[in-house]
Amino acid sequence: MKKVIAILISCSLALGASAIAQQEEQPQKAKKEKVQPAKSRPANEAKPAPNPQSVPRQHMETKAPGHEKGPQSNEPSYKPHPATKAPGKEPGHTNAGREEMEQRNKQRSTTNESETETANKPPGPAPATERERYNSAAGAPQANRPNAQINRLKGQKKPDPQAIQRIKTQHASFRAQPKPEKVPAATFSQNYRISGSQQWQGPQYEVFRSYHPEWHDQNWYHSHFNRVELIGGGYYYWNNGYWYPAWGYDSSAQYYAYDAPIYVGSRAEPPDRVIADVQSALQEMGYYQGEVDGLLGPLTREAVTAYQTDHGLYATAVIDEPTLSSLGMG
Repeated sequence: MKKVIAILISCSLALGASAIAQQEEQPQKAKKEKVQPAKSRPANEAKPAPNPQSVPRQHMETKAPGHEKGPQSNEPSYKPHPATKAPGKEPGHTNAGREEMEQRNKQRSTTNESETETANKPPGPAPATERERYNSAAGAPQANRPNAQINRLKGQKKPDPQAIQRIKTQHASFRAQPKPEKVPAATFSQNYRISGSQQWQGPQYEVFRSYHPEWHDQNWYHSHFNRVELIGGGYYYWNNGYWYPAWGYDSSAQYYAYDAPIYVGSRAEPPDRVIADVQSALQEMGYYQGEVDGLLGPLTREAVTAYQTDHGLYATAVIDEPTLSSLGMG
């Protein structure tokens, strides 16, 4: 019995020693495997598949298909937001675009500086009035004078009655002289009609709507009209407040600056004197800058048209009853 117990004890000790020896050998083997280089493994040995749960999420995203890391470059690995991209990195950006952007920035800076200077600038002298500008340009050559329509005194609605009386007194004995070199003469045309007259409504413009030149001899004119006079190089006949060119009365005296009736009122004043009065009045108001010559030339018609437009009248470019009344000369 004692022998059996001794054998069992010996076997137990042997098994325990064997187990301890195995436990000591396992760490040593693990250390050897860790020190052993990976290339010593067989080439055909398959790598163990990584556990998806054990791989960090960041590394899994970088290894997704289509996101493998390419060849190393000098560009940063991050992609800036489109709103914060540098000018040089924007697609299609060129040097010309950068220059244009810089130019715009300079213009904005210059504009801001100008506005600041204007705001801080002390008030200067008041701008010259239209009358002062007209007086300063009156002595300049005709080619350098401002246009009458720009230079006129819009604030002065009508001329002063005293000024009109003074003008009439000055021209009491006025006589116009023909100046074909400055004011070309009109030519006779039986088919001539005053341009735009068909749109002028009212009985005051009927004379202009119906006017057409007629050619007659002296006997015809004297048999139809009481007054036929030589005025400013051409013969005119008087009829119901208007002077008309008497075409054919005398072929050697047919100088007419404009082929149209001229309204002078019921007193039958000579047309050249009335034209001179109108020229002087428009000159003082800033509409007319030409010479007071008593001729209804292009500059005079331009000034009359400007005055008529400013005062709500038909732009007839000729002296008619509404225009003469508006000037205080009717």
